[in-house]
Amino acid sequence: MNISTNSAVTEFCFEGRFLDFVIKDGYKLKGLLLGTSEGEFYIKLAKHLRSAFDLRLAKGTWLQVVGTKQYNPKKDQVTLVAERVMAASSDMGIVAAQNQIKTKPAKTQTILVCQKSDCMKRGGKALCQALESELINSGLENSVTIKGTGCMKNCKSGPNLVMPDKTRYSKIQAVQVPALIDKHFSDKSQDKAKNIPTLVKV
Repeated sequence: MNISTNSAVTEFCFEGRFLDFVIKDGYKLKGLLLGTSEGEFYIKLAKHLRSAFDLRLAKGTWLQVVGTKQYNPKKDQVTLVAERVMAASSDMGIVAAQNQIKTKPAKTQTILVCQKSDCMKRGGKALCQALESELINSGLENSVTIKGTGCMKNCKSGPNLVMPDKTRYSKIQAVQVPALIDKHFSDKSQDKAKNIPTLVKV
């Protein structure tokens, strides 16, 4: 896992503990911090990984990261770009809880939330925070994940999201989240969701 001083692009494979995400402009996912036996590394995420990454990944989770590295002699720094990120099997055995979630993918449902700037300006960031908080309050944090996506082609009606049953919602605000979670993940309290606008089946 040594970092070479060659300016050519080479491959790397790191195993370590997930420390945190690196977010730009308050909502743009750029990369992650990984703690390894050789120190702490900032690893950029390739574009295809940024929109697919689960932002609720628990800190301390053991990950295996595969990608490319390039040394810049002018800046005397190495740039690491992840192409694949997987839950790692570590000798330290602290990934058990994460592995349990990974072994039951059929039971995990996903809420898709647009991460583009128009939706973010219209309350998308607060919406994501409210969704995460409400899932924890409802005890659904291990069975429902929030996944950021690219543009949903409905910018003027943002923020936009798609529930696990493919129901699409627009102009959703943070205060409506409890009713939305009730509607889709609870057999009771269906009436609370009556004031949620723009309900379209994809």
